[in-house]
Amino acid sequence: MSYQLEIFTTDALVLLLLAGIVGFIFYARKHEHLKTPWRQVLRRPMAMSALIVLLVYSAIGILDSIHLRVAYDGNAREAQVSQTTGIVSVLDIMLTSIRTNTEKTYSAPLAVQAFTKETIEQASGIAQREYPRLQYGGAHLSDVDAATWDILQRMVMAFVLASIAMSLTTGFIIIFITKRNGESITRAWTRFRKGEEEVPWRSMSVTLFVLLFLALCIVLIGSYYHILGTDQVGNDVLYKSLKSVRTGLLIGTLTTLVMLPFAIMLGMAAGYYRGWVDDVVQYLYTTLSSIPGVLLIAAAILSLQVYMANHPEMFDTITARSDTRLLALCIILGISSWTGLCRLIRGETLKLREADYVQASVALGVRQMQTMLRHILPNLMHLVIISIVLDFSGLVLAEAVLSYIGVGVDPTMDSWGNMINSARLEMAREPVVWWSLGAAFLFMFGLVLSANLFSDAVRDAFDPRLRKR
Repeated sequence: MSYQLEIFTTDALVLLLLAGIVGFIFYARKHEHLKTPWRQVLRRPMAMSALIVLLVYSAIGILDSIHLRVAYDGNAREAQVSQTTGIVSVLDIMLTSIRTNTEKTYSAPLAVQAFTKETIEQASGIAQREYPRLQYGGAHLSDVDAATWDILQRMVMAFVLASIAMSLTTGFIIIFITKRNGESITRAWTRFRKGEEEVPWRSMSVTLFVLLFLALCIVLIGSYYHILGTDQVGNDVLYKSLKSVRTGLLIGTLTTLVMLPFAIMLGMAAGYYRGWVDDVVQYLYTTLSSIPGVLLIAAAILSLQVYMANHPEMFDTITARSDTRLLALCIILGISSWTGLCRLIRGETLKLREADYVQASVALGVRQMQTMLRHILPNLMHLVIISIVLDFSGLVLAEAVLSYIGVGVDPTMDSWGNMINSARLEMAREPVVWWSLGAAFLFMFGLVLSANLFSDAVRDAFDPRLRKR
């Protein structure tokens, strides 16, 4: 068995976005007016903790965006199967032990027995209704009652390993502080412990410790137990939740990238030039806002489904079909969601064009485009950042609603929306199967909360009025 790199459209866009972020970092380091606001962000403990969480989500999404096609060296039948189903990601390979440990049906988190009773024939020939042992969950144990003690031992081991790693990391940080400030190790430790450094090393270390502890728990426990249980067909819920991270990030980021150019350019043009330009832009976003967004998305997705059904030769794998539908959904959401930000930017531009510094720029003969880029756009960035984060959070949550009515991502693609859609029937069971819904809520909550906390700090740093204060 060998692997061949397979690049989908969304994978290329993710790598392009990553390259753009790296390029912006190098560009900002050479311009003081960009470095100053980001220095303020780096001094906010809550923002840096949220940034670390976002980086972890991003790392999971990037690993899941590197797809590989499985190439079999065996018989022709295996090779033919691999052409249709053999697409895996780097994340799939890293989580092989969790991905392949599938049960028959539901099992509760950290359980060693099935969730429902089955008829089991005893050695004596008598059939009884019992909770059977899981095939993989706790299979290494001879006694069911030893599961609790085994899990606690593994958690303690994870805590010890995380503590050792963080002790070494803290030591390197203190040495760095000592060399940078030219002070004693005792003084550097005191400053670190009290959080007196400009960079909030203490908050960042605590966040890293918690994330490292959770990661070690997944490694040490996830291979032997289903940490978040299994779903109806026996798939591990933790694996599905981690796979859904990429879908949530793509829905939020790619849709925002599609929306921003329309909103910023048309909003600034309408507010600055006014006249017939303003009338045309208002007509566009008023007309588009009058169309129900759900109906527009449903019509586009259903049309795409018909096209894919009529041209099956264009999509050789299920993953390719799912990727195309995800990209189409991002584009449609971006086209239908730029009107609100455009209206906000237009109103703010109408106010800014009357400011003294803008009028002075016009009086000095500065070109209109240069005036908008240098004097108006920087004063709009705090509004843009606020809208981006609100739209990002809303888009991540909207994907669940769209999947519920059948016009979201492909049903075969792992997403929090599909998990919630399938969990709505599980909530009607007795006893309730709650862990699929709980896992989707937990992962969505972590992503949206971290994005909101980080954006608050960025908004405050880039708002010129708050900066003056």
